[in-house]
Amino acid sequence: MKSAQSQVRNAAQLALLAAAIPPLYLSARFVQGQKRAEAVWEASRFPKLGDVGAVKRLSILPLIDWYAADPDYLEGEPGVSYLIRADDVTILFDLGLNRRGEHPSPLLRNMERLGVSFDDIDMIVISHAHLDHIGGMENAKEGLFTPSAGYVNLHQMPAYLPVPLVNPAATPIVIDGPAMLAPGVVSMGPIPRQLFFLGWTPEQTLAVHVEGKGVVLIIGCGHPTIQKIIARKEMLFDAPLYGVIGGLHYPVTGSRSVRYGIPAQQVFGTGLWPWQRITQADVHRAIAFLYRRDPKIVALSPHDSCDWSLAAFRTAFGERYRDILVGQEIVIA
Repeated sequence: MKSAQSQVRNAAQLALLAAAIPPLYLSARFVQGQKRAEAVWEASRFPKLGDVGAVKRLSILPLIDWYAADPDYLEGEPGVSYLIRADDVTILFDLGLNRRGEHPSPLLRNMERLGVSFDDIDMIVISHAHLDHIGGMENAKEGLFTPSAGYVNLHQMPAYLPVPLVNPAATPIVIDGPAMLAPGVVSMGPIPRQLFFLGWTPEQTLAVHVEGKGVVLIIGCGHPTIQKIIARKEMLFDAPLYGVIGGLHYPVTGSRSVRYGIPAQQVFGTGLWPWQRITQADVHRAIAFLYRRDPKIVALSPHDSCDWSLAAFRTAFGERYRDILVGQEIVIA
């Protein structure tokens, strides 16, 4: 009898231990990753880039984001893909979510409706390797980046990545520091952050120098924080900050993506412990930080920020604020 009771007790203890191991592992990984990310940041001191050229005209056409200018005609989803035209260079920045694994994907369908072809695109830039930027969950699991669930001819165009990813139809190039991609167009290089569930997350931001105006930052999710992204910009450029366009991850009052009742963006992508949340005070601090840099254009992506945060930015920046809507081009010239 005692032997049976002992076996039951041992089994219960093993079950408790097994249940405890994943959170203990994630917690240890999170703490170590935070230290590593801070060490990488402190060691990343780059000289000014010098003359990288400038473009006369910059346009950003959202192909995927949460809201669409015409929701009856164009599709929104909690992901990012922007078509960037910098003079005669055309860049596809990120590849959206494609939540249902479709072919053609929402990205391809929106491209067709907006008259955009891969024949016209010179390069792909992936901000970071999360599913809502590389084409879906399966891609995130398998280390792929694809614009759709089926084959798409990318003409072996260069794809600039912050981590190794694969697409046989493209030519992947891993960026490990600031690099000029085209005249006036610079990857500021990856800045890492450790996320509790999603792990090590290096993210690169595009910086476009617009003649007579300054530097426009195009951001995927802003996981490194706007403070570090701006610090990297100030490290690399003497030209003033002119614009900030894209995601900054401020899901304060809600999440665009809810899975099994869990507000995914409030839990998984914040860089905080799982029980902590981004607050209204965090948003106000970011706005104050950015306001001191006096940008002339600010556009916050709704794919990973709630309507409260959008309204806070809109109120703070007034006429300088632009909504990011699929199909509505933002032009700086």
